Amino acid sequence: MIGASKAILERFGGNVPRTMDEMLTIPGAARKTSNVVLGTAYGIASGVVVDTHVQRLSNRLELTRNEDPKKIEQDLIKILPQDRWISFSHQLIWHGRRVCHARNPKCADCNLESLCHSKDKTV
Repeated sequence: MIGASKAILERFGGNVPRTMDEMLTIPGAARKTSNVVLGTAYGIASGVVVDTHVQRLSNRLELTRNEDPKKIEQDLIKILPQDRWISFSHQLIWHGRRVCHARNPKCADCNLESLCHSKDKTV
């Protein structure tokens, strides 16, 4: 946090950058953090946030076969319209927190159940 704060003050005059390239120069800010900040704070769809929920659900829903977040992001970018990148991440994160849990998915309560062919379904 200290390194990131110093970088923002020294390199960007105290303003959080508005491009992925600039964000990636901040200590501790990789693609996930950069996508969150750019999307949530500025409404800039620079990519798709891939956290553990997005990673797990993207695999369960067969939107990707990759495990690496960078590769998953690239797979999702190919199939999602850019104007959905920000909301898609938030929707999958909430779905993963509320319904599609890692160990005990609530498949009977899932709106996506008919689209899901995951081997760990509970239905």
